[in-house]
Amino acid sequence: MIDTRKPSFPRRLSHALLWLLLAGLTIPALAQSVSAPTAVIAATVKETTWQDPVEALGTLRADESVTLSSTVTGTIDAFNFDDGDAVSAGQWLVQLDDDEVQAELRAAEAVQRQRQSALDRAQQLQDRNLGVRATLEDNAALVQQSRAEIDALRARIADHRVRAPFAGSVGLRELSVGALVTPGTELVTLDKLDIMKLDFTVPATLLAVLHPGLTLEATTPGYPETIFRAKIAHLGTRIDPISRSLVVRAVLPNDDGRLRPGMLMEIHLAQPARSALTIPESALVPDGERQTVWKLGGLDEETPRVSRQEVTIGERRTGQVEILRGLDRGDRVVTHGTLKVRDGDAVDLIAVDPPASRIEDVLERQRRAMRSSATSSQPAPGTPD
Repeated sequence: MIDTRKPSFPRRLSHALLWLLLAGLTIPALAQSVSAPTAVIAATVKETTWQDPVEALGTLRADESVTLSSTVTGTIDAFNFDDGDAVSAGQWLVQLDDDEVQAELRAAEAVQRQRQSALDRAQQLQDRNLGVRATLEDNAALVQQSRAEIDALRARIADHRVRAPFAGSVGLRELSVGALVTPGTELVTLDKLDIMKLDFTVPATLLAVLHPGLTLEATTPGYPETIFRAKIAHLGTRIDPISRSLVVRAVLPNDDGRLRPGMLMEIHLAQPARSALTIPESALVPDGERQTVWKLGGLDEETPRVSRQEVTIGERRTGQVEILRGLDRGDRVVTHGTLKVRDGDAVDLIAVDPPASRIEDVLERQRRAMRSSATSSQPAPGTPD
């Protein structure tokens, strides 16, 4: 059986008091959550000196480099270097067996002496008007022929001894004495390493700012902490019609010999300085394909408000971004707290342009203030992201 009796007056009174108590606790908390401004950190749009860096990859080459090869067929008799030796120009490096050619040279020299003797006798007879002029001329021609044959044999002998065409450092020896080599067989590499050439490509649009003598900086993974400085020596005479790029050659000293041909280097080249409006990169709020920021308005009021502002950006570097359109010098934008604000929200500006090293201290002070405010049940702004 259902009890249809109405609640007594005391019970109705207790219910009313409970609702009033709950309302008293909830409404202030709700008002606090609605009205409390969000704590943010802001940055000022500044006009700074901006240099657009040009980055490229280049390959090192020796100032002079050659792979010495054999031009004849023969066996190796001797080497006149050790791996990595510094050699002088004209120093012989590899000797091939030349016994056969030396024997041919001795035979040719004997024939020359014989023909020279015949020429001398013909000359004596001619001087006494006892000889025939034609015989003298024939003997002279034979002597000239012998001299030419001897010169050819000496050139062949020289081909059996490989010499350094310039001073430099030899590479590793891959062959041994007694090895048979043929024309084209690579014997040893020779590089002039005191000066290195650095070849790289840049867009043809930079042609106006590039010139011989311009200094650039280069780094290589082999020495990550070292910055090498080079000077542009030559600009290519042709622009690639496909990539629209230009080959640039720089030279850099290598007196200590640390750099090697074939090393990859990253080149950093600064263009002429220009003025640009910049903000911290953390202020950007992507919105699809657009870039926006939270711009602070009403800065002369006690509680400023934010509005979403679309911007056009340019170059980025080291935490900064260039603003091409959308902001003016002196404007302020939110850098920390961008995820907690909405268009038209009131904000509590807890810091403006703090150094990067002090941002964490600012946030920590805000967290302590929030905890203290929560303990005392006083409204406190939120902490920026």
